[in-house]
Order: sequence, then C-alpha cells, then structure tokens
Amino acid sequence: MTHSPADQQYREKQAGALQIGDYLYLPGDGPAEEITHIELQHDDFGAPALILVTTLDGGNVRIAIGSSVPVGEAAVISDDVDTLAEEDPAPAAEPIPGGEPDGGTPDGASSTGGDEPAEAVPAVVVPPLPTVAPTVSGPLVPSATPDPAQLALIPEPTDSPEDVVAAAAEAHPGRNGVAVLSERLVKGINTKSGSCLRDLSDLAHDLFIELRDPDHALAVADILNVLPYDGNRDRWMSVERSLALSSFICRELGQTERGEVYDQLLQAPDTVETDPFKARIAAKVRQRGLNEPNLYDKEIFRSIDNGNRDAEREWRLLRLETLLFLRSHGGSNTLGVGELDHRIANELEAVRA
Repeated sequence: MTHSPADQQYREKQAGALQIGDYLYLPGDGPAEEITHIELQHDDFGAPALILVTTLDGGNVRIAIGSSVPVGEAAVISDDVDTLAEEDPAPAAEPIPGGEPDGGTPDGASSTGGDEPAEAVPAVVVPPLPTVAPTVSGPLVPSATPDPAQLALIPEPTDSPEDVVAAAAEAHPGRNGVAVLSERLVKGINTKSGSCLRDLSDLAHDLFIELRDPDHALAVADILNVLPYDGNRDRWMSVERSLALSSFICRELGQTERGEVYDQLLQAPDTVETDPFKARIAAKVRQRGLNEPNLYDKEIFRSIDNGNRDAEREWRLLRLETLLFLRSHGGSNTLGVGELDHRIANELEAVRA
C-alpha cells in the first residue's frame, strides 16, 4: 500500500541540502516523488532565497531556503513495503543564515491564525554533503593565500603611516583634495575606523588617478593592503578598493609578481567559508556578481544627456573601481582580461580629461 508522511517514519532536512535523485513528499498525502531538477533563486539583493524543485512527474515545489522538510526513501512509494528500514540518520545540515530555526514554519509559508490546522510539509531525503567546499571553474577560482616569500614583495614601511601620508601631501602642494584628506589622516590613523580606512583609500585613488603619482599612491595604499580580512565587510570594502588599485598600478609599472600578491590578498575572503553548502552558495553569488557587474551605464548616459560633466565623472569613477575589481579577479565569464584592460584605459582617459 502507499504511505504518506503522516503514517511513515521520516526525517527532516534543510531544503538547501536537497539533491537530484532525492525523494520528496509533495504537499498532501501523496507518495514521495523523485527530484529531477533543482534551481536556486535569489532575491533582488543577490542573496539565495528560494529553491524550485521539479519532480519526475513534472510537479514543481517552491521551498524557502531556510526551511526544514520531511524526507523519505525511494522504498516509501512501493505498494508492497509497509515499513521503512531503520538506518543511521544522516548528519543534519547547518541552517542557512536568515533561515527558519528548528520548529519554525517550513516551506517559507506563514503560520495560519485561529484553529486552522497547518498544511502538510514537503519532504526530502538527501545524501551527506561533500566534505570539501566546491570550487568555481574558470577565472573565478580564488587564489591561495600568499606565502611569506610573496608577501615580502610588498615593501616594509620605513616611516609611520602618518609620515607616509604627510610625504604624499608635501609632494603635491596646493591640491585641495589631497590636502583635505591628509589633514585628517596626519592627526592619527586608526585602522579600526571605517571612515579612516575610506580616507586612505580615497587618497590613494586621488594620487594615482588625479595626480598620476603611482609611487605615493602605492605607499599610501600599502597602509591598507597589509590589513587582514576581519569579517567586517564595511571596513573591508576600503581595503578591497586599495588592493584592486595597487594590483593595477603594479601591472602598469611592470611589477607583475607584486600585483599578483595584491590579487591574492583581495580574493582571500572568498575562501574563509568552511561549510560546504554555504561555500557553494557564496561561490554562486560571487560568480553572478562578477558576471553581471553594475557598470553604471544608465547613470553615465543620463549625465551626458544633461550636460552634467561633474556627475558623469563621479559615475565614471565608480565604473573604474568596478573594472579594477574585476581585473584583480582575473576577469569573469562575461568580461575577459583584454576587454577589461581596454575599458580601464578608456575610463582613466575620460576621468583625467
């Protein structure tokens, strides 16, 4: 006879751990169906939000990324099997950040009010996740952390960070942008302050882009470049900008090996996730961001149409930062290294004009 989740022994698994070939109980009292296709859907901010499952009979089931669902074996759908064979439970998948905790409403559905009974919950059986984090093929694979010999390519500072900033300002007297930033920084540089890191990153960009001074730009940037990733994305964004700029400057100066060290440091946070499923999701999100970058085309064209040169230049500077970031990653599936080099040269010429 056919069994339903209500009268069978089953397990609950995280929806994000489902794989093709697993057997999923559809809503209601029907038998478990084999999964033939799984699609991960993201919200508008690029975060994984929904899993769309297709079963062998063509049915579609939508499951929230953090839901737990009951699972059953292929034997459950057999008419001459009355009980499930006892087996060791598979290790539970770790909940996805922002997902439903154990005991929450599964399948992303909101709980019903009053005395209405809750609907049956979809279910699946999954094999254990791989023990190593999956990698992304092509230019998106993060580089290994630089070894000490490679890190030695970044010169040791001979002066304090404040002295480095002061020297850069003295080399360009009368430049208002550099003067404003340096006056704030020479009072004391706090690498735990996000605003301080941003000022350093802005100063390095101004020195290279505005004043065409790669040496002082690199010296200022290296104050940031040696900082490790501490999990704070807001602070890391300034370090990331500095590393991408430094990598480009080194390639321009012919210091290819030093530039590669900056590339590896920039990509280091891509390898910090140890959970296999989370690493796989993060890799997909990262690849999507590299393949579909925001290059501010609409904003730039709108500024050109309005004759607003200042606004156009600001948008082009943002585009240049994005292109430098992509170049430091070795390009993407949609923008190769050659195309990026050509675009970066065009943007530099446009913002320096």
